Amino acid sequence: MEFLFVPPLIVFILSYFKISRTLMAFIASTIFFGVIYTVTHPFINDYFYIDKLGSFVLVVSSIVAVAVFASMISLPDRIKLNKKSIKRFYRFFAVFWIGIIISILSNNMGLYWVGLEFATLSTVYMIKVKVSKEADIEAWRYLIVGAIAISLILFGIILIYAASKDVLGENAMNFYSLINNTQKINDYLFELGFIFVMIGMFIKMGFFPMNLWLADIERASVYQVGALFSGILESAIILGFFRFSMIEKHINYSHLIGIGYTYILITLFFVSFLIYRAKDFVRLFSLSGIEHMSLIALFWISGGYFAALLHFAAHAFMKPGLFISSQILEQNKKYIFKGTLKNLNKFAAFMIGAMFLGVISLPPSPMFFSEIYGFKAMIDIAKDSNYFFLMIGAVFILLILLSIIFYRFVHIYQDMQYIGDEKEKTVYKSEIIAIFILFISTALLLLPQSFDFIEGIMK
Repeated sequence: MEFLFVPPLIVFILSYFKISRTLMAFIASTIFFGVIYTVTHPFINDYFYIDKLGSFVLVVSSIVAVAVFASMISLPDRIKLNKKSIKRFYRFFAVFWIGIIISILSNNMGLYWVGLEFATLSTVYMIKVKVSKEADIEAWRYLIVGAIAISLILFGIILIYAASKDVLGENAMNFYSLINNTQKINDYLFELGFIFVMIGMFIKMGFFPMNLWLADIERASVYQVGALFSGILESAIILGFFRFSMIEKHINYSHLIGIGYTYILITLFFVSFLIYRAKDFVRLFSLSGIEHMSLIALFWISGGYFAALLHFAAHAFMKPGLFISSQILEQNKKYIFKGTLKNLNKFAAFMIGAMFLGVISLPPSPMFFSEIYGFKAMIDIAKDSNYFFLMIGAVFILLILLSIIFYRFVHIYQDMQYIGDEKEKTVYKSEIIAIFILFISTALLLLPQSFDFIEGIMK
């Protein structure tokens, strides 16, 4: 497992010297040696827990990280950044990456929180890399809102620890011990703690009532920050939600369904109309990210684990690809949808268009299949509940909200493809490589072997 920390540590050290961005991308790609060794040698102790679920999230986030490093080769050609700013971005990207690895592999709730705190603090400086008044404002905004969210998570963890300290001792901090001793936990304290943890995690992912804060931050930052948020940071957060919610499911499943469904539907209600009013690519993709993280959480608590994990992987690949492609689409005129796929490298235009339509679950997108399985899980749980008509009503409302989002994306795609007359756009090789890595990773999810592997994660 120690090998996982070598590439980010090397990147961190090299960021203090004269750097080659191509070399940095190559060093980042060596993470796969550590990933392969780690996922093939599962183990558990008081601090780290390498199971199938954590290994899957680690592989997905590592692929995204390598693609982002590749896209950064051409970053100075897109945005005016001095060498000091570029070095600072690499430095804090490395710290961010280390924090994410710690969170993904942690068995200890406190260690999980420390990893998220590492990622939160380092992100502030990555936002400030772009020299502008807006970036400075949004960096402070991220620090404040992120501190609120991380504090809620910490308070929730303290309550969960208190709920099981008397019976589990120091093992009360371990996810593995908690999930295997749910019958011994103080139900009231755990559920109270879980609510705080859930709200903190949802706020960090931009759920209600903080629907716009991530969109504004990602708009003010370099494009790679949006890719890191959607493909890596949210991966660690949703993994934590998976683990905490599995414990809550064994304690009081009806409460998990009631609270989860209500919160997520309220979030989707506001997000669907904000997406309809989005005027630029970054805000559109950021708000769409909230939509998909909501669906992942909804499928998970409904028992559709295959659907949730397939949707998670597809989103983690496609959304960073779209954020990276935004620096291509917006190079001539910012905030204009019309004609952005015209006069563009045909291969790049194909991949961007495919991912753009893929995030609205147009077949053969992996999200098309994940939503079919996800809605099936929701209907199955409705049939087994005492609130059948209420649950079916929730599914019906959800379909209406998703239809609004689908219509908006299709309308924008038509504008991108067929309307307007754009100047010829420059596409750098590093951008094509980055987008291709994420595009081919998404396509591989459609293989039967991928379906079988994902289905076996929770068995």
